[in-house]
Amino acid sequence: MRGIHHSAIVTTDIGRSKRFWQDGLGLTELFDIEFQGDWPTLFGAQTDRLRSVFLADPEHPDTGILELVVFDGAQQGTPPPDSPRAGFFLLSLEREVEGTLAGLAELGFTEGVRRISVPAPDHRAVDMAVITAPDGVTVELIGSPR
Repeated sequence: MRGIHHSAIVTTDIGRSKRFWQDGLGLTELFDIEFQGDWPTLFGAQTDRLRSVFLADPEHPDTGILELVVFDGAQQGTPPPDSPRAGFFLLSLEREVEGTLAGLAELGFTEGVRRISVPAPDHRAVDMAVITAPDGVTVELIGSPR
């Protein structure tokens, strides 16, 4: 079987990250487990233990998994730049933009919000927005054509 299994984000505040991804964006926890392994060799980590929290969309379980990873001693990353750069760019989710941003704002997540509307191929408009997740990842929200 081929395909992308999951994407992973190293977090330094698992509670805040889970609030963003679960409470704010509606993902559901599949499991939360600690693994011991040679993470220093594989990832350059400072520890042989990692905590892995797998999250997925309960309404669309075939769309992939988001993993929140906790390494003891992980450093807080730098915020994303204001312009595109080479490397990981963003994580894109199909969501109703206005309601999702309002729900995230109620949870205290407002950093990096930018919004646009673009024409779809059928000439309807598609609302789009980006927001910065707690660990600096840019999250794109794409609404349904209207």
